[in-house]
Amino acid sequence: MIGWIILAIVAIIVFAIIGMYNGLVQSKVKVDNAWSQIDVQLQRRFDLIPNFVETVKGYMTHEKETFEKIAALRTSWANTQSVSEKANLDNELSTALKTIMAVSESYPELKANQNFSDLSEELRNTENKISFSRQFYNDTVTMYNTKLQVFPSNIIAGMFNFRPRDLFKTESDEARKNVKVDFGSNS
Repeated sequence: MIGWIILAIVAIIVFAIIGMYNGLVQSKVKVDNAWSQIDVQLQRRFDLIPNFVETVKGYMTHEKETFEKIAALRTSWANTQSVSEKANLDNELSTALKTIMAVSESYPELKANQNFSDLSEELRNTENKISFSRQFYNDTVTMYNTKLQVFPSNIIAGMFNFRPRDLFKTESDEARKNVKVDFGSNS
């Protein structure tokens, strides 16, 4: 009888460990998926930028430094892997886009350009998707990191080498400001 009780306790412990391990794996996969959603949206924005820059260049010839910075950021994007590196690039790009948006206010013929309007709308939609993806990622990372810290899953996490993930956060007050992608459209 005692043998069966010990066997039942061992079985319960084994199933609990398996359940916690599987929960941690599922959370880790959700974090990876959430990150890939941010990555997709950030890549989409980087893909829109060459057309946007070409449209704007003809009107803003004296903004060469900003255009060069955007080109350099696009090049750097391919070489970044970590969340913090991508967050820093995203912040720098947001600042460069803010510069273009502010300067574009001085060019009424640019604001009337249909291609510019279409690209502006695409960028506005992409910025909204990026914002949502960041929030979803950070929520998912927070849930995952919490599982890594609470008892008893913290023991299982330590045994199987689960590591906390970084939140997607801004590094400066300037980067915390929204990118305003509004060109006085008639919407």
